[in-house]
Amino acid sequence: MNVPFVDLARGVSASRAELDAAIAGVLSRGRFVLGEQVAAFEAAFAGYCGTREAVGVASGTDALAIALRAAGVEPGDEVIVPANTCVPTVAAVEAAGAVPVLADVDPQTWLLTPATAAAVVTERTRAVVPVHLYGLCADVDGLRTLGLKVVEDAAHAHGAEVGGRRAGSLGDAAAFSFYPTKNLGALGDGGAVVTNDPEVAAAARSLRVYGERGRYESVRHGWNSRLDEVQAAILLVKLAHLEQWIDRRRALARRYDALGLPRQQVPNGHRHVYHLYVVRSGERDELQRRLAAAGIEALVHYPRAIHQHPAYVALGRRGLGESERLAAEVLSLPLYAELTDDEMDAVVAALT
Repeated sequence: MNVPFVDLARGVSASRAELDAAIAGVLSRGRFVLGEQVAAFEAAFAGYCGTREAVGVASGTDALAIALRAAGVEPGDEVIVPANTCVPTVAAVEAAGAVPVLADVDPQTWLLTPATAAAVVTERTRAVVPVHLYGLCADVDGLRTLGLKVVEDAAHAHGAEVGGRRAGSLGDAAAFSFYPTKNLGALGDGGAVVTNDPEVAAAARSLRVYGERGRYESVRHGWNSRLDEVQAAILLVKLAHLEQWIDRRRALARRYDALGLPRQQVPNGHRHVYHLYVVRSGERDELQRRLAAAGIEALVHYPRAIHQHPAYVALGRRGLGESERLAAEVLSLPLYAELTDDEMDAVVAALT
């Protein structure tokens, strides 16, 4: 049996009638940018996250850049990010005009911690971006004690929780991605800024349309980053199914957990939503090859720590060893709501 790492067509097929009706509704209304579907999705997603506001934008990267700007980060400010993340996190900091500063991560959770962030704080540090990597929330409450703005990178974490509070509601603002592979994915790019601060939300709404306060009145330097009506309509359909999909992901993750493989540890009180199920092996490449020989597609997220990319070598510093080791050892196993029980059995058999 061949088991693909992900099959997006299955998810579309399962909701095809609802998606077709939602898209047809947008086409018949003839409003395609920042219309009623965007407004409806913003309200629904804010409610889901447990926040007062959500602001739809064009991508997750834009969401993080806008959230940083809206939270008060200015050009030249330093922003702490984990070295164990993907490039878009750092690209968004740079897009906001800020300077990314790398910090290492915890060897158990693989996430930024208050201690690793505190080690790189300077007089220029303005904010910290905890990445809820793979669907597990970082210690935002602990990071808030550093006295910095906290902007969550929640691209992997739709529905993740800490003590019953959902990702997006933990910091000053948060950024979500709706890239098609995400737990809540559009059929194209999309993103959202969520926050409980009405001033941050107002700034984000202005920044996504050229910094306008009113039509043709720009009061800050912004750009064009708008969630379109078609994607918003699609996301509204999918949001209604998100909890069911998360339940399936968590059930599949328990099958992997039972194997006892080295994996990301989940602290008490955390709800991991398993955007990715990632294991760790000192013989990662050989394990990946053996799984491929058995018809199992496994991928690496991510094969380089940030400072190991040619474009970001200058961000390297001492003390990033755990991020470097993770980049050499992590392997993501197939896990998505439409993965069948037979396919899961095949993956488990190959791993054992």
